[in-house]
Amino acid sequence: MAGRRRFGKIRKLPSGRYQASFIGPNGQRQNAPDTFRTKTDAGQWLARVEADLSRGTWLDQHLGRQTFGEYAESYLDENPDVGRRWAETCRRNMRLHLSKLLDVPLVAITPPVVRSWYADALRGTGGKTSIAQSYRFLRTVMNAAVRDEAITRNPCMIPGAGSVKARERKIATPQQVAELITTITPERYRAAVVLAAWCALRRGEVCGLRREDVDLEKGTVWVRNNHVELLESRVRYDKDPKTEAGKREISVPPHVLVFLVEHAEKWSGPEFFFVGRDGSRMRGNAVYLAFKRARIKVGVDIAFHDLRHTGQSLAAAAGATLADLKKRLGHSSTAAANRYLHALDGRDAEVAKALSDLARRAAIGQDAPEDQAS
Repeated sequence: MAGRRRFGKIRKLPSGRYQASFIGPNGQRQNAPDTFRTKTDAGQWLARVEADLSRGTWLDQHLGRQTFGEYAESYLDENPDVGRRWAETCRRNMRLHLSKLLDVPLVAITPPVVRSWYADALRGTGGKTSIAQSYRFLRTVMNAAVRDEAITRNPCMIPGAGSVKARERKIATPQQVAELITTITPERYRAAVVLAAWCALRRGEVCGLRREDVDLEKGTVWVRNNHVELLESRVRYDKDPKTEAGKREISVPPHVLVFLVEHAEKWSGPEFFFVGRDGSRMRGNAVYLAFKRARIKVGVDIAFHDLRHTGQSLAAAAGATLADLKKRLGHSSTAAANRYLHALDGRDAEVAKALSDLARRAAIGQDAPEDQAS
């Protein structure tokens, strides 16, 4: 009877030590992370590897010894789902918040190590949002290490560490929006704020508009892409919306269409609707700085992205249905659209009055004669 085929290979090196290797689950030959003094030691190591493989408990020791920094860089480079903007954010967080772990081997990042890092990060000067982002990235990378069989389990087990309770977004009243628009200088930036506040466009969607996307006769704007600008370089590019719902046609309220008409006549470029003084596509940071100056003058404490929340809430107050709001903001899910809804000051009193009107009409209907009620 033929003997059992030997698992792996052992060879003697010129140094006199022994090297063991085997074919791993990925189909590639892998060497033991260390050499051995005797052939027997090498054989015993192979026997343990074979047993671990049969039990499904084998770990890639070579990969497990890779540092977190090396493995994280490979993850960012090789993962097709990681966009350039998010990769930039992750690398920035690695530099600012995860530096303590960059040179630590994956197998040495244990739950106590993660807890110690997280506690130090919270005691530092970093913001809670960026620390939560860093924790989520660490957890994601370690999940990938588990899938690659470099470690047995993810050491990131701190409840709630990856989430930050979002503050309630502030919104502006129609009067404040009007003040912001008329206060902005230079005037070439006014139409951008009109689209953000009254049509709920993102800053990248505003800067991504081309001339043909703006139909002044019909009074609509077509959002087809989002213009992305990296924070730590001058790289700029257009990308498709996250979902097909993001590509949408939006009607511009007639009372502010005049700002788009004026912009088209005075400041629009031949290709892009929003351009700077040099004729190149307008930068999102330039729009933000113009808005910030106006915000300070008017005394309104809102961020530029809060204008998107403002636009959604104003549309809801005007009677838009949830389906209308999803289409207007380009959301495919109801939950996403709901996050942009806020109660307007004074709106509750209007709702109460409407309820009384409803009750009064119902009472009148009940008291009316049958022939009139019908």
